[in-house]
Amino acid sequence: MKRVFSGFQPTGDLHIGNYLGAMVNYIELGERLGRDAIFCIVDYHAPTNPAAYDKDLLAQRTLEAALVNIAAGLDPNKVILFVQSHVPEHTELAWIFTTQTPYGDLTRMTQFKDKAARLESVPAGLLMYPVLMAADILIYKADTVPVGDDQTQHLELAREIARRWNLEYGETFPEPDIYLNASAPRVPGIDGKAKMSKSVGNTIGLLEGEEGIWAKIRTMPDDPARIRLSDPGDPERSVVFKFLQYFAAPELVQVLREEYRRRGIGTLVVKQLLLQEMMKTLRPIRERAEQLRANPEQVLDALEDGATRARTIAGATLEEVREKFGLLKARGRGSGSREQLKVASR
Repeated sequence: MKRVFSGFQPTGDLHIGNYLGAMVNYIELGERLGRDAIFCIVDYHAPTNPAAYDKDLLAQRTLEAALVNIAAGLDPNKVILFVQSHVPEHTELAWIFTTQTPYGDLTRMTQFKDKAARLESVPAGLLMYPVLMAADILIYKADTVPVGDDQTQHLELAREIARRWNLEYGETFPEPDIYLNASAPRVPGIDGKAKMSKSVGNTIGLLEGEEGIWAKIRTMPDDPARIRLSDPGDPERSVVFKFLQYFAAPELVQVLREEYRRRGIGTLVVKQLLLQEMMKTLRPIRERAEQLRANPEQVLDALEDGATRARTIAGATLEEVREKFGLLKARGRGSGSREQLKVASR
């Protein structure tokens, strides 16, 4: 693992599923790799989802996504954090890849087929989504991409695009490896039925107030076989214990499991302890977010610095791509433009 890239969409309030499943991983990779950990708020991807995209909210949601990630511990002084639309090299490389990617490769994408089936009018951007995703990754020559398992097919296409390019135009891009963090949990919703998701409405917001969080924890389903406190409980059937293991020390979880099984503790007490342990993690994030909201220039400065650093890498890659692709070099991009023009006019 030499260079990591990952992008996240500005689609609304982030929840603890996002934090546990992705953000903790980003923070750890940033501490390990420093500036070779590149994270991007992919605002150009957002409009491909008509249900989540709102032009009046996109800019604010983009800023909020950066703010919350920084508040959670992603350090822009160590990593490169920026907004996709601030680095136009992404879309230029995406167009070049578009001309090289077979239509059939795109129509077989499972996500495209699933999402298109629910739309009356299918935007072309939904079809081209994985090409832009490939450009996002390959413009930095990233060799590793942390993704959820729902994105593995898109990453396989990025690998194929890199492979096809290297064969046709010469070795340029690594074929990025998928990084599926085995320790990253698939966090269930508070209803215990589906994966935590904003679209389902079963989330706990990362910056949600303590009273609101407690109201949701109180309604979490218990072991359905436990009717009375005198009944033995099975922690494996309790959603409360699933959440407790994400936030509490293993020793405490083990003690509570044993007490729960032998009827020594009620679910309400476990839920109160869950709130207590959860807030140890969430309260500092919320406080840091409030500080950043009071000084948004701090976030904007971090994004500007990140975009400058990203453009340095992306620009060098794109110059290499343009040359190998046969494009006429613009004057001012280096010596040789006049010579290239003379050769082309012969």
